[in-house]
Amino acid sequence: MKRDSRLSGVLHVLLHMAQQPGPFTSETLAKAVDTNPVVIRRIMAGLRDLGYVRSEKGHGGGWTLACDLSKVTLRDVYVALGSPALLAMGNRTEAPGCLVEKAVNAALGKAFDDAEALLLARLGEVTLAMLSEDLGRRLGSRKQQGISAHHR
Repeated sequence: MKRDSRLSGVLHVLLHMAQQPGPFTSETLAKAVDTNPVVIRRIMAGLRDLGYVRSEKGHGGGWTLACDLSKVTLRDVYVALGSPALLAMGNRTEAPGCLVEKAVNAALGKAFDDAEALLLARLGEVTLAMLSEDLGRRLGSRKQQGISAHHR
């Protein structure tokens, strides 16, 4: 099963945007996360609708951040993506009248709900500013070691 990496990809894009002033084209952002510019435009439009980014058309235009990074959490970005499924596993529902299936689903359902609640709570504790600060420390460490700052 393919994992949904949209949250990771969007956070990647937002951190690139936070590191350098000025607009980024969809093409430039797409290259950063190895995807199609159409995918970037679709995702960024959702972020724009919530006020996290803005877009300017025409020559010299592109996407820019429009939010205070310290006020936007990973959970906020997750919700902006439409709250995709957090867990790949789920309950079997082929025999809803089966008592064994009901017992198994009750136990697993509680575990799944607890795991999702814990993950959502953790996502709500981490801001984009915290990610940006961590990136800054990592970049500083690489510069001290004489390693190229960019991963590509």
